[in-house]
Amino acid sequence: MTEHVYSAPRDWTRVHPVSPLLGGWAFFGLLAAYLIHQRLPDWVDGGDETFAFFDRFPLLGLIVAAFLGFLVAISVSVWQWRRTTYRIGDDAVYLRQGIVTQQQRQARLDRLQAVDVVQPLLARIFGFAALNIQVAGGDKSGVELKFLRLGDAEALRNEILALAAGARDTRDDAAPGQAPGDAPGVATGAAPASAPRLRDLGAHLSERADALSRPDDILHGTERVRTAVAATEERPVYSVPPGRLFGSILLSGATFTLLTMLLIGGIATLFFNVDVLGGLVAAVGTSLVAGVTAIAGLLGIFWTRFNGGFNFAAGISADGLRLRHGLTETRRQTVPPGRVAAIRLHQPLLWRAKDWWRVTINVAGYGNSNESVSVLHPVATRDEALRAVWLVLPDLGDPDPAGTLGRAMSGVGEEGGFLTSPDAARRLDPFQWRFRGVRATDRALLIRRGRWERELFVVPHERTQSLGLTQGPLRRSLGLANVEVHSTQGPVKPVAAHLALEDARVLLDAQAERAREGRRHQTPEQWMRAVGLHG
Repeated sequence: MTEHVYSAPRDWTRVHPVSPLLGGWAFFGLLAAYLIHQRLPDWVDGGDETFAFFDRFPLLGLIVAAFLGFLVAISVSVWQWRRTTYRIGDDAVYLRQGIVTQQQRQARLDRLQAVDVVQPLLARIFGFAALNIQVAGGDKSGVELKFLRLGDAEALRNEILALAAGARDTRDDAAPGQAPGDAPGVATGAAPASAPRLRDLGAHLSERADALSRPDDILHGTERVRTAVAATEERPVYSVPPGRLFGSILLSGATFTLLTMLLIGGIATLFFNVDVLGGLVAAVGTSLVAGVTAIAGLLGIFWTRFNGGFNFAAGISADGLRLRHGLTETRRQTVPPGRVAAIRLHQPLLWRAKDWWRVTINVAGYGNSNESVSVLHPVATRDEALRAVWLVLPDLGDPDPAGTLGRAMSGVGEEGGFLTSPDAARRLDPFQWRFRGVRATDRALLIRRGRWERELFVVPHERTQSLGLTQGPLRRSLGLANVEVHSTQGPVKPVAAHLALEDARVLLDAQAERAREGRRHQTPEQWMRAVGLHG
């Protein structure tokens, strides 16, 4: 068995040559979807001469269309591949791309938020992966590299995390006085004597952590490959059994809605002689596209939850929080410490009997585009939900963190020291006004709401980006106000609603001061140096 050591490139390098084949299918799929959406309804009705050739030679026409579409997709992908290069420096990951105009983007490592290794089904079969590097900033501020060999993706991820944590490479060919992060191929300056070489980082962390697992070992065929910078030791925290995941989907609101619609349709057909099937056909029409879209949209809700939560596992390491999940598309996420801006614990009505919770987070760079990457736990027991919060906020700033969170998850009124809505809120919110509340610990702000569907928001003080006090005409007439806690873009949107106006003003001022104080004492971005794991 041979062994190969993968390392991150310091010179401008192209992604793997197989990338056009793996990435071209997306363009081909879009082209096919466009043709189906624009032409298929007329073809089904027989009113479009465009497909007359296909009517005479259906199989040959399909083969020709597929081949031409594939050639177009591959040609565009190959052209784009030749114009795409990347490299890593001591301070950033750089990407050059563009067919008509060349653009250079960089993901600064001191603003690193997360690193994901993503393997779609086809890429996973052949041993390739995409690397998503998320940084704090505006929309699409990160860098996506697809596709790399799995070993290259792992090596690049490990070195990115090491450099972001404060490690620096002491290269043998370093020239005196050369600044770090210079152009590739140019020697870099020597690191301080106390800094370990990147190739020795695994052994260095092993001495600190007493043991080092070997997640950097990859077996592909008969070849044993290893990364130059070893991945740090990982301690498993929790995983999701498939049975619980399947049960949570059965007890979801989508399932309840679907069963209710079927029940109503059955009753209307059997007892009131309503032609439900005919009504559905009339609503959808004769368009095959509309029917397929409706079915796909309905089934997609269930598939997204199952595929995203399958084989879900979480662990913690010196790199930070690690998440693994996925059935057809596997994703391994690494979120360095202190990057989570807000946490949401949500318990739907049908989950209350099992006391299950869904935990989601806001991480800068992920945004609102894909909620599945913002899931910290798809279906957690109460104990696992508390552990999930501990993963991203080890110190809640409370002498009894488990008790405080437990009361926040299911408490009522002022229990647990919560500031609640006044009696005037009953007119505006008669069903759940007593279940709303807000409380601040030394490290985070807790916001609770929900009578039937419970929610708890946890926002670290130092991650509060801004605050807002809002009043609509009804709240103004009742002397009420909402306090909005603005986090990074994501699925978690904390709002302390229907507070007395004076209480809202006090909360706004106090939280602004807590946020300033929290930012003043937060750990540096290069956290490995701060906690003594380096040097």
